[in-house]
Amino acid sequence: MSHPIASPASSLLADSSPGGRRRKDARPSELTAAALELFVDKGFAATRLDDVAARAGVSKGTLYLYFSSKEALFKAVIEDGMVAALAAAEERLSDYQGSAADLLHELLLGWWEQIGQTPMAGVSKLIISESRNFPELARYYHDRIITRGRALLRTTLQRGIAGGEFRPVDVEAAIDVIIAPLLMLAISRFSIRLCGQEVSPEAYLETHFALLLHGLQGAGRKV
Repeated sequence: MSHPIASPASSLLADSSPGGRRRKDARPSELTAAALELFVDKGFAATRLDDVAARAGVSKGTLYLYFSSKEALFKAVIEDGMVAALAAAEERLSDYQGSAADLLHELLLGWWEQIGQTPMAGVSKLIISESRNFPELARYYHDRIITRGRALLRTTLQRGIAGGEFRPVDVEAAIDVIIAPLLMLAISRFSIRLCGQEVSPEAYLETHFALLLHGLQGAGRKV
């Protein structure tokens, strides 16, 4: 998603490519990738647009051709990464014909493949650490990511309960229980290792899913 403004770029800096040739343009995806790296490494507050431009190998003016502010750049990072993944999951959910258990499993693994194992996972740590200082960005993240992610899980759980596949549970509380370990796994990639040193992310997710399914199905039902 681009965010054009009126003022054009006035100059270009030499990039870091061999030979020091000047770049005359940059795809927005290159700029958002550079921004994501810096946001995760340095934090939103400490990252300057100059830093992003330098990381992408262009001038600050070139960056302004696409993004009007650091906030707009952050939103583009979210749109290109997390929102795109959520939109794909929503489309998948709309015509899913399998069991609720299989759908839940697919959502958990899909989160890891599309977000958890990618640099986008660092956004979770970023939001937690800086939401108090940037409430507008926190609200944006809540509306665009958290609300939609919860809706996916809510639909899956309600489908399982309605079909007798899952026992009745407090759906909103169950969503929190499902999300919390995923959040811990994501944060562990960019902070202190909170999860077991000998446990792979795949084993962690499969164990999380198995425990969830036992709880959702109740005693006496086969997983």
